[in-house]
Amino acid sequence: MMIAPRIMVVEDEEPLSVLLRYNLEAEGYQVETLSRGDEAELRLQEAVPDLLVLDWMVPAVSGIELCRRLRMRPETQRLPIVMLTARGEEGDRVRGLSVGADDYVVKPFSTPELLARIRAVLRRANPSVLSHVLTVGELLLDREQHQVFRKGRGVRLGPTEYRLLEFMMLAPGRVFSREQLLDGVWGNGVYVDERTVDVHIGRLRKAINTGRCLDMVRTVRGAGYAIGEMAGR
Repeated sequence: MMIAPRIMVVEDEEPLSVLLRYNLEAEGYQVETLSRGDEAELRLQEAVPDLLVLDWMVPAVSGIELCRRLRMRPETQRLPIVMLTARGEEGDRVRGLSVGADDYVVKPFSTPELLARIRAVLRRANPSVLSHVLTVGELLLDREQHQVFRKGRGVRLGPTEYRLLEFMMLAPGRVFSREQLLDGVWGNGVYVDERTVDVHIGRLRKAINTGRCLDMVRTVRGAGYAIGEMAGR
């Protein structure tokens, strides 16, 4: 199975939070829910999802303030944000968009409309998240067929190496820490030693860099790993 886009929902109304999680998971997304702005801010420093659904009036740090702060951080400057709010006045909508929200949905809203808006924002912000074929240099990963090719020749990967490559190919050139790779590939509810990442990176390297092919996995000392054509070590 392809790695599903990751969505964080920050909503303090529990029935709505449960409803959003249910419908988003039914659409195939990975979903994490939080009820406070300060908790979300801390979590976003650990791992950045593919999209944030953010309520305006969450406690501790308001959604509007959190959105402003996220736009000031390089790691979250381009994070797609869909703002939820009961405020429907034009001035409030303008304020929400002016601090960096990509879209603005007024409560009460229809679930199909919200899902459609999320898909549209994801497609604009990062088309590869919803794409069935990923390409980085000589590498091609077919998410429907679960196959990997380099220069048109098939590459045999184990399931973990496949997910690791897929996750990194969604953001070519980006350096992922071991913690971020553990979170994105194994999931934050699973305990795996960070050294396990090194083992699977080694296996991935061996599989995709056969013969005289240049190394496409870059190791950044003290930081982590990145994928890219002619990355070197």
